[in-house]
Amino acid sequence: MSTWQDRRILDLLNIDVPILQAPMAGASGSAMAIAVGNAGGLGALPCAMLTGEQLRAEIAAFRADCQGPLNLNFFCHQPPAPDPERDNRWKQALKPYYDEVGADFHAPTPVSNRAPFDELSCQLVEELRPEVVSFHFGLPAPHLQQRVKASGAKVLSSATTVEEAVWLEQHGCDAIIAMGYEAGGHRGMFLSDDITSQIGTFALVPQIADAVKVPVIAAGGIADHRGLVAALALGASAVQIGTAYLFCPEAKVSAAHRHALDSAPASDTALTNLFTGRPARGINNRIMRELGPMSALAPRFPLAGGALMPLRAITEAQGRPDFSNLWSGQALRLGRPMPAGELTRAIADKALKKLT
Repeated sequence: MSTWQDRRILDLLNIDVPILQAPMAGASGSAMAIAVGNAGGLGALPCAMLTGEQLRAEIAAFRADCQGPLNLNFFCHQPPAPDPERDNRWKQALKPYYDEVGADFHAPTPVSNRAPFDELSCQLVEELRPEVVSFHFGLPAPHLQQRVKASGAKVLSSATTVEEAVWLEQHGCDAIIAMGYEAGGHRGMFLSDDITSQIGTFALVPQIADAVKVPVIAAGGIADHRGLVAALALGASAVQIGTAYLFCPEAKVSAAHRHALDSAPASDTALTNLFTGRPARGINNRIMRELGPMSALAPRFPLAGGALMPLRAITEAQGRPDFSNLWSGQALRLGRPMPAGELTRAIADKALKKLT
């Protein structure tokens, strides 16, 4: 029977196949994590938008149906200082759209929030004991990270440059996710906000693998067995897959997002800060074309999305994605509508055949 030659991630995380499900806030939950976990990969829960009670319920659902390890993912951003002037400039830029769709421009602006990892998050980790805890935008304060490790969890985080990877290793990461420019959703960048510093997966993975001693997980543009084989050849020990799982029935995406995934060409994605205030890759839509995709007017993460909420509510009800984030990586045309467990097993099985 064929086996994986590089077992570092398999042994570190106690999984059977070198595939991690990307924790996609708003689009993935316990159903997807269960399917991936039961197929031998590492299932993940995105925690930045969940309350403590919601997280407990999701973990309970996972534990009831899957015996495999679980990854809880958290953001590590610093909440921005209040900036009413910038908020007002941003909302004024959106006023023509408010007038067009009939939204109440003078109503209080909704709050768009993403919770950073803090004392309460750490207490949840200590209580719920996930096997893996991953972070985006760097790492939490050292005393919190030490408590996470003391709970028994392995710690992962994303690097978008070699410098970030070296920093993460120096600060105690057990493995590093090398996030190429192709990846969908939020960039994990944290040492710089210069998007011109971002490079592709094929250039990033071998450089990070050469620069650090901990195992490397490749992410970005990987959606099938060929991507897994290529990543392993470049020095990665595993891959993290996101966009391909958005085509699975377990994904929680809107009808408009589903249509965009099914119909957009691979060339029609871009990095944008319009929806949250941080660069994230998604399928181009009206507001990205007309205001961006990158705009200096957008408030700092995660506040930019608040003023878009009324526009999004009205247009999504009409089946229009004009003001909605349609997160996707550049490999979207490799996506196939199949159950997440079946997809995980197919990628792993076909990759092993290629490798033997």
